[in-house]
Amino acid sequence: MTEPFSVLLPVYAGDDAAHFRRAVASATADQTLRPDEMVLVQDGPVGTEIARVLAEVTGEDAGALTAGVPARVLRIPRNVGLAAALDAGLRLCRHEIVARVDADDICRPERFAIQVPLVAAGRDVVGSAIQEFDDDEAHPGIVRRLPLEHAEIVRAARFTSPFNHPSVVYRRAAVRAAGGYRDLPLMEDYWLFVRMIAAGARVANVPEALVLYRVGAGAYRRRGGWRLLRSEVRLQGLMLRSGFTTGPQFFRNLAVRGGYRLVPQSIRRRAYRTWLRARGRSESPPGGDALA
Repeated sequence: MTEPFSVLLPVYAGDDAAHFRRAVASATADQTLRPDEMVLVQDGPVGTEIARVLAEVTGEDAGALTAGVPARVLRIPRNVGLAAALDAGLRLCRHEIVARVDADDICRPERFAIQVPLVAAGRDVVGSAIQEFDDDEAHPGIVRRLPLEHAEIVRAARFTSPFNHPSVVYRRAAVRAAGGYRDLPLMEDYWLFVRMIAAGARVANVPEALVLYRVGAGAYRRRGGWRLLRSEVRLQGLMLRSGFTTGPQFFRNLAVRGGYRLVPQSIRRRAYRTWLRARGRSESPPGGDALA
């Protein structure tokens, strides 16, 4: 019998209710190894349709959508952003092993059966490859793979996010030991992973694409722009000051990753696809998880 675990899933007003409902079912009822609880974090006010899904998993018919997996909802009155929402949700999780799920992605049925035993056996973070899709999950596309072993992951982290954030399962104590999620718009996951590695976390990725990652119409737009560039500059400064990267790595990262943020969206999309295809669809482009 494996160690009990929680699923942590944040949702906010900008999410699609149908996608959210599918994400909940995929992380509970569809799993061959079902979680012991699901913690849903409502980050600020939400619309009627999302509220209806939240009521469905906690009301009189609770368990129908989740196949009996108990769900709790943490309602945050105002939108505080992903980092604060995840940190609050982590405090509510009852179990030491926590699986991250996003409100618009789909977990493959074998996901937790593969990842949770690896964390239970001693890893602090276990991620996986993810496979992109646009609208139809029956027709997935490019697979984003990352380094698998600890030493490779540590090396990669000095240039790119070493995990696909929607795919990770981690130990809550390891997240806490690194200081938890901290506010860094669109890059809070990368900064957390850097601090976890620096704190001695034992890390791994599995090669299987265990999450279907919904890219949608705005995926490439979100990978660029001045807001993300500001976060990029801040992240690189934090990594340098913490001693995780060297001076030459700092300037390389700013030149490559920062420059990528400012090219037109059409060029960014072509560059992203070319990068993956050039490597046999086996790596993420400069910036890692959603170029985070």
